[in-house]
Amino acid sequence: MNAPEHRVVCHLDRLLAERGMTLVQLAERAGVTVANLSVLKNDRARAIRFSTLTAVCDALGCTPGDLLGLAPPR
Repeated sequence: MNAPEHRVVCHLDRLLAERGMTLVQLAERAGVTVANLSVLKNDRARAIRFSTLTAVCDALGCTPGDLLGLAPPR
């Protein structure tokens, strides 16, 4: 049986644009690799650690609710 697709979406592109920040700058400030942020940004992440979520939110000055949303069911 296939696992159901998740509906969590990431608003990282918008948050970076609003702050005039690049993915590389965010990676440096948050202490997270560019590769991991790219997976998150492109909605390919299957999970995120609370420590990573906290670091990204701290670096962006946002809350988890600003960074992540829930798409409607198909």
